Amino acid sequence: MTVPRDFQEPPRSRPDLVIGREDLFASAREQLGRGGSVLLHGPAGIGKSTILRALAADYGGSARTVLRCSATESESHLPFLALADLFGLVLDEVSGRLPAAQRTALESALTGRGESTLQRDGLALRLAVLSALRVLAAEGPVLVVADDLQWLDAASAELLGFAARRLGDTPVQMLCAVRTEGQEYDRHLRASPPDTLAVRLGPLSRTQVSALLDHRGYAPLSRSTVRDIHRTSAGNPLFALELGRALAESPTRPRPGEPLPVPTSLRALVLSRLEMLSDEARRTLLVASAGARPTLALLHAAGREHAEAETAQAAALGLLATEAEGPAVRFAHPLISAALYAEAPAQERRAVHAALSTAASDPIERARHLALATTGTDPEVAARLAEAGTLARDRGAPSVAASLGLLAARHTPADSTPGPDERRLQAAEDAITAGEADLARDIARDVLTRATVAAERVRAWMVVIEAAGQALGEVDAVFPQVLADAGDDPGLLALVHYQLAWRGLVVEGDFAEARQEAEHAAELAARGGDRRTELMALSFQASTETLMGHPGAPATVKRALREPQDPYVACHHNGAGSARFRWLIMSDQLPEARATITALLREVRRRGMVESEVHFLRFLADTELRTGHCGRALDLARESLRLARDAGIGEGASAMLASLAEASAGDVDRALALAREAADHAEVDGDQMYLSRALAALGYAQLVAGDPAATVRSLRRVRELEQGLGINDPARGRWHGDLAEALVRIGEPGEAQDVIDTTRAHALRLGRESVLAVLDRAEALVRAARGDHEAALVRLASVRDRLGRLGYGLEEARAAFALARLRAQAAALPRTGGTPLPGPASYDEAARLFRRCRALPWLRQVDAAVAGGSTAVEQASPAPPVALDALEGLASMERQVASLVMEGATNREIAARLFISVKTVEATLTRVYRKLGIRSRVDIVRLAAGRRTN
Repeated sequence: MTVPRDFQEPPRSRPDLVIGREDLFASAREQLGRGGSVLLHGPAGIGKSTILRALAADYGGSARTVLRCSATESESHLPFLALADLFGLVLDEVSGRLPAAQRTALESALTGRGESTLQRDGLALRLAVLSALRVLAAEGPVLVVADDLQWLDAASAELLGFAARRLGDTPVQMLCAVRTEGQEYDRHLRASPPDTLAVRLGPLSRTQVSALLDHRGYAPLSRSTVRDIHRTSAGNPLFALELGRALAESPTRPRPGEPLPVPTSLRALVLSRLEMLSDEARRTLLVASAGARPTLALLHAAGREHAEAETAQAAALGLLATEAEGPAVRFAHPLISAALYAEAPAQERRAVHAALSTAASDPIERARHLALATTGTDPEVAARLAEAGTLARDRGAPSVAASLGLLAARHTPADSTPGPDERRLQAAEDAITAGEADLARDIARDVLTRATVAAERVRAWMVVIEAAGQALGEVDAVFPQVLADAGDDPGLLALVHYQLAWRGLVVEGDFAEARQEAEHAAELAARGGDRRTELMALSFQASTETLMGHPGAPATVKRALREPQDPYVACHHNGAGSARFRWLIMSDQLPEARATITALLREVRRRGMVESEVHFLRFLADTELRTGHCGRALDLARESLRLARDAGIGEGASAMLASLAEASAGDVDRALALAREAADHAEVDGDQMYLSRALAALGYAQLVAGDPAATVRSLRRVRELEQGLGINDPARGRWHGDLAEALVRIGEPGEAQDVIDTTRAHALRLGRESVLAVLDRAEALVRAARGDHEAALVRLASVRDRLGRLGYGLEEARAAFALARLRAQAAALPRTGGTPLPGPASYDEAARLFRRCRALPWLRQVDAAVAGGSTAVEQASPAPPVALDALEGLASMERQVASLVMEGATNREIAARLFISVKTVEATLTRVYRKLGIRSRVDIVRLAAGRRTN
């Protein structure tokens, strides 16, 4: 018998479950599938009931009987109510099979008739619940689903716990959820079956909150608004959805600097305890809610003389978190602060901001409070806000600068110089720098509805175009309008032609056109005296020429680096430093490339240039991948992808690089999915350049996955795309060797040789030594396929050494692996003439090199080759990667540090590459030694070599 179930998740809510909960949902399902029980726990609104219902709906079909109860606070005083929910519908089925005393006790508890059961025979009722579950389980598996255990009446909770602890091997599973604020779920776990898995639901990330809001239709919301929702909700999905709904229903959005509107549904949750505060304590908390970093000293400076006593009163009521150290005044939940501020009358808020405008020590904070305390236009307030925006920009906080710029515009009189729209445009440009493209676009569009001055209109159009990112095809209609606004002004025309250069590359896929537009933009900017645009155009021209294999690329790079420089252009992801990096990495100057990109990344982080940070993390990951530091590359690529998704910029490019890193050091299935995601992004954006990169990543992942036919299909399309784009430098995508190798594997050595010969001509002309070495590796495979094994072996040994000297660690390891496989194949061939084969057939060297790179997917291929081999030497090859498996148990920073030690880096080198101090490296290594059960750096190196430590 199956009890009718009414706990199916509503269709619209089911997909919410997978947003940020994939791993824990999978682990809970796996636990249930093994026959175990699950206890979900976490704070109110965190999504326990949603997951409980989805798990029950998903897994309940495999149970014969599902028993369900869901308690409420208002009913928690009624004894046996939960017991009645659980057994009411099955009483007839089980009662006749229970001993008389147990049957009487159970019927009395469920119906309320007869003498008080616990007074008469409490043990009989306990045994009746246990027996009833056993009777049901004798007919088939039983699933008990209980939500909100914290409100379960005491009698039912005790009985359920008694039975749960005694079920043993009886096929009864429990799926329960309980509200907890910390980790205090132990008593509920003790009342569960012994094999219960406790699953804590934590807060969602900002990206997950954004996806949840989008799924529920609360979009489009700007990145800054989503950031505010995430901060105010502290990642709680219920709170985030309620805040999103309030924003969607509000006719006006909050102004810059103002908190989010808090709906009544949430105010009731957090403000009931405020009624127990004195009026003075409430005012003190209002001051704290308005301050950015409230402390007791700040409250005193703002006129709250009795701040200590009043905050202590609030802490006793659970409104403030008690801090063991430090002077900070911290609310127990950000929502309390937001609701308190939202409840306060406007006049009282302005008074609080006026007090804080003199009490705050930071000039940016003082200016913000002054603006929020002032109504109407005021040139002095506007000037102070503009100065604060400049300071924020210099501090590397462009998002703060954008907010201050909008406040300055609001307080700027219409006839002032600079005017309000000029300040709005500065705010829009700061928003672009901060990665808040949607906010920047909205500001620029607003300005365009009024602006009549050509310079302001062109500047606004530039923001609209830049906000489009890679999707330049979506703003095609803008270019005729902005050209008309620019007229014959060379400075304004330079801005337009610089963007037309990008359009030629991204939309048209025409490198020659892009290069000509960039060159024209640089000439116009020089005539107009706009050094910044001139440098940006020269940098773009240099990068394009580098990718094209144009002979003028080195000279253009030098022109872009010539003084005077602009600090913004020097570190921008499309600036001179980036152009130099591209030239260095394509010219096989890997140490210089790493030093260049590391310095650029450090600078853009200091400046708060989010989009540039996304790209430079990707560039550094690419550099580490080429040098064979695959574990480090994977961490950087994942970080770039997380930041790209959070900011909504550069997602396709970051997914492409993450795919390469996953295929080299992580999960091949994930690599395939990421490459397809990157290709989809490029297709949607109409970006032919990145489409070719994404397909090249897909081809590489397919090769690692052991699907050469799919590799050939993907990389043939890359070849067609790059021929159409005019890309002639094989160092750009480095896919040519993979295509040739895959063609050999599917029995097409002739086409493979054609690819090698064509590519080699370009590589020789440009001096691309690493590309030539990889092509030679592929050609060795062609020769082996044609029967010339000896020549192939000699070629592969040479290639391995050349790649090692050039610093291409992963390619060196791949050459060693190809050499070992070819030796093993050749050893099995019948020999004539007695000529010995060069070198023994062993995979030891390939395994060592792949371990050094942390190239886990490739190590698995070595394992497979060893297992399938026939030589004694192969069978003696050490099983990899005990060391690498051990590293997987370390925290992310610990794993990165240990990997760099394995590569031979000193503590100072590790500190420089990870942007941490030497002391932090030393402390991290101490934790690594303890976790791995070793004593020194030497033991880590031994692990890298696959040797046991004493």
